[in-house]
Amino acid sequence: MPDSRKFVAVIGGSQASAKETKLAEEVGRQLARTGVVLVCGGLGGIMEAACRGARSQGGITVGILPGEKREAANPYVQIPVVTGMGYARNVAVAKSAQAVIAIGGSYGTLSEIAHALQSDVPVIGLNTWSLSRNGQPDKSIIPAKKPTEAVNKALELIAHQ
Repeated sequence: MPDSRKFVAVIGGSQASAKETKLAEEVGRQLARTGVVLVCGGLGGIMEAACRGARSQGGITVGILPGEKREAANPYVQIPVVTGMGYARNVAVAKSAQAVIAIGGSYGTLSEIAHALQSDVPVIGLNTWSLSRNGQPDKSIIPAKKPTEAVNKALELIAHQ
């Protein structure tokens, strides 16, 4: 029987503002409360804050690491996945999820967003990138204003897959 658990990736930079960190921690808490497995890149910043929030509520956290050592994972990652792939691991982060919540972030986050969208994995954005194409807004990233809204949208989109 296939595993029925839901998987949501929380993506964002290893350097994050206090506001972004707070958003990520609350997203992690909300995901754990709903029984969702949190997937991330396993390092600091947004990834650590989301994992900390999830663990505070008994959630499961998976960190897909860029390097060769599982010890590089933030202390809240329960399942470290060592890839030795650098930024190429962003593909695994995006494709391991049924939905992605992007918070803040730099170009690594943007690449994860692109990989998710290319794979038809919905992306919900909290204080993150916006896209345009030929000068026209591209609405591929679904905006959310609060952590609860982001999590609810992710769960709703997963339910309709």
